[in-house]
This record gives sequence, C-alpha cells and structure tokens, in this order.
Amino acid sequence: MATADASPASPAAAAALSLPPISALPTLPTAAQTAALDLLFEPSPALHALALPTLRAAAFASYPDLIAAAGDDDGDQLKNSAQAKAKKAKADLYAILGSHPRLGERSHGGKTKTEDAAAGAGTTMSALSREEQRHLRDGADGEGAAAAELARLNAAYEARFPGLRYVVWVNGRGRAEVVADMRRRMERGDVRAEEREIIQAMCDIAADRARKLLQKEEAAKGGS
Repeated sequence: MATADASPASPAAAAALSLPPISALPTLPTAAQTAALDLLFEPSPALHALALPTLRAAAFASYPDLIAAAGDDDGDQLKNSAQAKAKKAKADLYAILGSHPRLGERSHGGKTKTEDAAAGAGTTMSALSREEQRHLRDGADGEGAAAAELARLNAAYEARFPGLRYVVWVNGRGRAEVVADMRRRMERGDVRAEEREIIQAMCDIAADRARKLLQKEEAAKGGS
C-alpha cells in the first residue's frame, strides 16, 4: 500500500507537525488531543491517561497554560505523581519521564521494543527531537566518538538512577555543557531532585516546541 509523502515539505508532514487552536482542543476527538500531547511531550500512554481528563475539563487560554497545568507548581499533575508512594503511580510517572529519547541516539536504543513499549516509550526519535539534538551527534546516525561518549554517560546515568532517563532542554547548548550537566546530576545522586529536573525539562521543551510550532503556523498564514 502506498503511504503519504512524509518529507518535511509535504502537506502530510506539515499537518503532523501542527497544533490545533487551544480553544478547540477540549472538544476535539481523542486522536487529535493525544497527537497534540505527543507533539509537545513525546508519545506516552501514561501521560495521555494523566492529562486527557484535565485537558477535556478545563479551558486553557494558551498552550503555555496547558503545559503549566501538566507540570509546574500551579498544576502539579506530574509533581503530585512524583510525590506519590503508590507503586502504580510511580510506575506511570517513570513511564512518562522515559518518553523522551536518550541524548545522541536516533532511536530509544538500549532496550528491546517490548521493554520500551512497556515503559511507555516509543522506539523512534520524533522529528522534533531529532532537530533538538541535531548538533549533539557527529553524523546523521549518531555515530562517532561523541555519540559513544553520550551512550556511556546515558548508561552510567541509568545505572545511577534506575528507571529514569536523562532529559534536559538542550536549548542550543553545546555537547560539553550537556555532558557537564549530566555528570553534575549523577554526582548529586538525588533521585527526587532528578524527578523534578526531568519534569521541568519536559515542560521547558514542550513550551519551546509550542512557541516554535505556533510561530511557524502564523508565518505560513502570513505567507499564504
């Protein structure tokens, strides 16, 4: 069966990388709601279960408000999960925190597809994650000495904090800065602080994605 062209310039790709108006989001079909969450936070069934009820019940003035409700001190959804002692709540939280790909990898890697699916993580790096991590990899496939160093650090981090995956808002920082941050967090050795940092990083990434996607949509409207 033929598939739609998914190149960056194709209509199919453009539609896949766009956000609906925030005012329409509460009443959209579930597939459209989860697609918006996936664009912002990366695909995570556990996040869908946590965020969809709030998304449908509340009217948000903007995407930053929605992101805040998911993670920051006002909304506290993810932070409440981080504080929960119930085994199921903790497992769901770690599935959400593991939805971002490892730094320097094209795919999630390191685990089988079954293991990654059980953790709530996809097996393919999203287009947005690829762009965000582009300058951290030597080549298109993440090969080379720098990728090997990141792979070693990812493994060390995950041994230091079982069940967690290092997540940071790269925000244009170079590899040396990111490596220094990873080492600092490993040396600190505080799992609760890590949970909070990952939640904050995911929200920072989501806010940055929303800003860029909405800017592109506005620019496209202006040029049409």
